[in-house]
Amino acid sequence: MKGRRIFIVEDEYFLADELARDLAVAGCQIEGFAPTLDKAMALAGSDSLRAEAAVVDINLHGQLTYPVVELLQRRGVTVVFCTGYDASTVPKSLSTIPVVLKPATAQRIIAALEAAESVRS
Repeated sequence: MKGRRIFIVEDEYFLADELARDLAVAGCQIEGFAPTLDKAMALAGSDSLRAEAAVVDINLHGQLTYPVVELLQRRGVTVVFCTGYDASTVPKSLSTIPVVLKPATAQRIIAALEAAESVRS
């Protein structure tokens, strides 16, 4: 994952900040943050977003992020859910996306991203 550009979709500032720092230490480049569904959709649809992978919380302030994930997937971005929700809450159409339960370490998230990328290759 060294050098990979990562987009973080997380509504808890301190979690997003800690994850960004840990991923940066692991050699990743943080491409952007989105704490709300509206901002996540705007960034995910923007030509300026060059992320290769995304770490996405399922619920942002009571709104489910599945539309963001679908948009990111259409753009070829590898996605991993990092959430407090159980994998059984993920719709069948997105069930192949790895779910890392919070609290999660950067190492667990990186391992999930690497596994997801190897499946896509």
